[in-house]
Amino acid sequence: MFLAVLYCLLWSFQISDGHFPRACASSKNLLAKECCPPWMGDGSPCGQLSGRGSCQDILLSSAPSGPQFPFKGVDDRESWPSVFYNRTCQCSGNFMGFNCGNCKFGFGGPNCTEKRVLIRRNIFDLSVSEKNKFFSYLTLAKHTISSVYVIPTGTYGQMNNGSTPMFNDINIYDLFVWMHYYVSRDTLLGGSEIWRDIDFAHEAPGFLPWHRLFLLLWEQEIRELTGDENFTVPYWDWRDAENCDICTDEYLGGRHPENPNLLIPASFFSSWQIICSRSEEYNSHQVLCDGTPEGPLLRNPGNHDKAKTPRLPSSADVEFCLSLTQYESGSMDRTANFSFRNTLEGFASPLTGIADPSQSSMHNALHIFMNGIMSQVQGSANDPIFLLHHAFVDSIFEQWLRRHRPLLEVYPEANAPIGHNRDSYMVPFIPLYRNGDFFITSKDLGYDYSYLQESDPGFYRNYIEPYLEQASRIWPWLLGAALVGAVIAAALSGLSSRLCLQKKKKKKQPQEERQPLLMDKDDYHSLLYQSHL
Repeated sequence: MFLAVLYCLLWSFQISDGHFPRACASSKNLLAKECCPPWMGDGSPCGQLSGRGSCQDILLSSAPSGPQFPFKGVDDRESWPSVFYNRTCQCSGNFMGFNCGNCKFGFGGPNCTEKRVLIRRNIFDLSVSEKNKFFSYLTLAKHTISSVYVIPTGTYGQMNNGSTPMFNDINIYDLFVWMHYYVSRDTLLGGSEIWRDIDFAHEAPGFLPWHRLFLLLWEQEIRELTGDENFTVPYWDWRDAENCDICTDEYLGGRHPENPNLLIPASFFSSWQIICSRSEEYNSHQVLCDGTPEGPLLRNPGNHDKAKTPRLPSSADVEFCLSLTQYESGSMDRTANFSFRNTLEGFASPLTGIADPSQSSMHNALHIFMNGIMSQVQGSANDPIFLLHHAFVDSIFEQWLRRHRPLLEVYPEANAPIGHNRDSYMVPFIPLYRNGDFFITSKDLGYDYSYLQESDPGFYRNYIEPYLEQASRIWPWLLGAALVGAVIAAALSGLSSRLCLQKKKKKKQPQEERQPLLMDKDDYHSLLYQSHL
């Protein structure tokens, strides 16, 4: 029955969200450099007739980038998305999306006016049915081709500057795998030349905001695909773990009995095919990953380079990260010292805060520990553990934001590695989002974490403390009212006793036979309902 329902879903949903809108992938759009599709609600570009948004020129930040990327005009991702488009939908109010057809994160309803906060939960707190539902959603996304988005299979130059579009269909899950590949791929310089020291989502300030947006968009896709408006990605709390306790048959898949690099055949994910895992092949041919399947999901947790990653992160490591007051420092890359971002990402020691190229800790440690596709930056999102891992990393980021309450100005405005400045648009997302847009508390983006709710001192301060303070002001009145009530009750009790004695002294009169009152069925149910109420 479960499989029947799953396959029905596989055929019935064709929606997605992420990179190049199919409506903007024609030569006409690429040559005009405009991506302003109509909103289905009124048929106008960007829903302009309904006041949702309008088609406008893109305003790029002029802030200088750091020295890490010494080229200009050689990579399609520079000054994103200006190589492909210079006009897109700019949405109004709480509207969002490449055609302003969606609501901003944290809002819902037909007019995007309903504020919502959903809770991400520990995967071990999910019931069996909730866990299996999550896995079925992943499988559904893996088998549903996006009808809304496509991926480019060539650079803008290889497309003859837009006159010869090169795009492929892709399923919803792999769309996000491809985005993670594309944002972190090497720069193709022509011939056999490449530049490796570039990444628009790692090793710099944008690491945490970029992955925060990635998860939000992924959750949005699953909600639209399944109709489950309350869906959130679970997290894996890996603090003090000695092994991969989600790498079991019950959760994300145990080891294959004959090949420890593969998953056990009974796993939900043993039949999955990975994409975008052959970076050296793409580089040698100066091509992009085109989404072609490249083999089974690989994972062999614990059989990694223990000299580089001797253990998984501890609670003390996390607490040290949270104690760091600077979000970013120095060169704002993987050599930054005493940087919360660089320490959490795993390039600086969680014992000292000093950058250490010989070690991989914190976030990086989990990727290295998995010893498979998770250990490749460009292809790591193939493994669904990626989602649970980054949800917990995001929760640590959220703790830091709540503890230190930084102003937006704390996020670097200029001189960060390319693509990582505060007002830089994040690659490769359309609609457009800035790094600084996600340097805010998760509650303002419509979600929270279950374990942060329980320990949040703000909950006591904002909800419990006001009631206690109000009670402290009125307790004398409550005490007085109780005393008056006691006096009145005593008086009534005495009066009732006297009346009963007088009544006994009177001569008894013959009385008619009395029987219990019989209630109609409707009356009985009404009384029962009121009793329960």
